[in-house]
Amino acid sequence: MRIKLCMAFLLCSVMASAQNLNDLLVAGLNDAERFANSYLAPVTEAGIYSVSNGWYNSADAKPLGGFEVSIVGNITGFKNKNDKKAFILDTADYENLTFDDGSTSRQVSTALGDIDGVIVNVNANIEGQLVSEQFELPTGLADDISFIPTGYIQASVGLIKGLEVKARFLPKINTDDVQIGLFGAGLQYDFTKMLPADKLLPVAISAVIGYTNLNGEYDFTDTEAIAGENQRIDANISTWNFSAVVSTRKIPVINFYGGLGYIVGKSETDLLGRYEVATVSGIPIVYNDPFSITNDVSGITANVGTKIKLSFFRINVDYNIAEFSTLTAGINFGFR
Repeated sequence: MRIKLCMAFLLCSVMASAQNLNDLLVAGLNDAERFANSYLAPVTEAGIYSVSNGWYNSADAKPLGGFEVSIVGNITGFKNKNDKKAFILDTADYENLTFDDGSTSRQVSTALGDIDGVIVNVNANIEGQLVSEQFELPTGLADDISFIPTGYIQASVGLIKGLEVKARFLPKINTDDVQIGLFGAGLQYDFTKMLPADKLLPVAISAVIGYTNLNGEYDFTDTEAIAGENQRIDANISTWNFSAVVSTRKIPVINFYGGLGYIVGKSETDLLGRYEVATVSGIPIVYNDPFSITNDVSGITANVGTKIKLSFFRINVDYNIAEFSTLTAGINFGFR
């Protein structure tokens, strides 16, 4: 249940942040989409780095028939990521937005930020209708928290000659408002299994490839944030993790591992449904499926961790250093 709540938190963070963008529609689609790109990019980037982790806790691949079932949790922090909490909004880059205080450029919050009280005006002719509105730009998650949690269930099975297959999933969450699901698959190949003296070596060296997909939908029609119907947000995060891993393997109870990897990810956030923007004349401007925001992310990661073995029960913890660093912990059951 806690794993489901963690994943719900991640995706709802993205989707709730996107919902905050409703007011921007009064400034027209171009302004709303431009703001949404800058506002959402950091939270989706953090999500990509978070779900990419946890693919391994050893470089020593399991033998034929060996298996392990794991409960994996990640905490991705952004407390000190000030460059990800705000961006400069220059009204010269927007068609219809102006600041209430008369300034032309100032820092505003991203979905990870905590800048509030920024008031903007819209007084413009948009699609043939006069729009006159004043509203506050959305703030972000840092008002309440400084990390994003994620989690999932993962299983690994050893095949022949150092090959190990992996799968991860999150049992689908389906409520009246939210639907969330996660799946992924990976491969690990232990190169030391090719060596004649494999059983004598104190370390193992592996390559790991893992793919993760997280998808969710949030229906917020009942919030009445803006008139319309079937209003919802669809968010999708997909990532690839390519890593080289080394670990000790001859110590009976505790072993250590580390890896160097490269993450490639993509997020897509779609604002869907019908939206009716109020105008001075009373004739609303209607938008259907207003816009889609895409964010591509890539970067180098490095981690170090330890794994404690107690019979068929194991615990592992590692810290991953990347653009968004992540603490990962796993509870593992199985046998080799």
